[in-house]
Amino acid sequence: MLETIAVLLVLLWALGYFTAYTMGGLIHLLLVVAVVIIVIRLLRGQRV
Repeated sequence: MLETIAVLLVLLWALGYFTAYTMGGLIHLLLVVAVVIIVIRLLRGQRV
C-alpha cells in the first residue's frame, strides 16, 4: 500500500512540476517522506 501511495505521489509531483502548479512543492515534500519511509522499511526488513 505504501508503494502505491509513493507511485501516486510521483505522478502528482510530475503533474505539478510540469504544469507549474503551486502544489508541486507540497507533493515533492510528501514524495520525499514516502521514499524515506520505504527505505526505512527495507532496511528493517519489513515486507507486506
